[in-house]
Amino acid sequence: MARLPRFVLPGHPQHVIIRGNNRDPVFIADEDYRYFLEKLSDGAKRHQCDIHAYVLMTNHVHLLITPHKEDGLSKLMQMLGRYYVQYFNYTYQRTGTLWESRYKASLIDSEQYALICYRYIELNPVRANMVNHPSEYPWSSYQANALGQIDNCVTPHAMYWALGLEEAERQAAYRGLFSGHLDEITLTQLREATNRAWVLGNDYFKERIKAQLNRRADKLARGGNRKSGDFMKARARDNS
Repeated sequence: MARLPRFVLPGHPQHVIIRGNNRDPVFIADEDYRYFLEKLSDGAKRHQCDIHAYVLMTNHVHLLITPHKEDGLSKLMQMLGRYYVQYFNYTYQRTGTLWESRYKASLIDSEQYALICYRYIELNPVRANMVNHPSEYPWSSYQANALGQIDNCVTPHAMYWALGLEEAERQAAYRGLFSGHLDEITLTQLREATNRAWVLGNDYFKERIKAQLNRRADKLARGGNRKSGDFMKARARDNS
């Protein structure tokens, strides 16, 4: 089956995942994390992308990014792949691919899901039982968003700015979002949308994106494609 083109709509945030090939580690030493973040910051500026949240796990990366030009995200990911793979292969005397095929991305509804996606990303180390609280994990945007630590990668999203008029007020409100964990339904929605490259949002948002980009924004209704030959044959058998 041919792969659908990714949703690209400048000014709308996307949840992006890149995984190590065969789920192998892509970060081993602290220097690896630092080098990746350096190139992530450089690439975001060069290709006009705002990074709102991130987490670097041992074998994969989550990003919440708003590209401001149509090819911004793809160019950023190409740059990251080129520089980081060269660095990693040279450092660890290896050859070949490092990342698992293409990156996965889901266009998200800012009003409904931006802050949820922030939390989903920064809570990854907690769900993986690596730490008890996101503040304990050094390789995420939590320290910047919740504690005000300077981070050259991070540009706040409008929904983050709306948390308060003052910096301290925004940070306190943001920390309050982490008082509970995300429910399983929300986790499933986020994972499914990203892994299948669908739009994450309510029906109105999906219809709006569908109209703008002239392609469906969600999976087909249950029952499959009712115009396909297989479906028509199955229905004929059922009615015989």
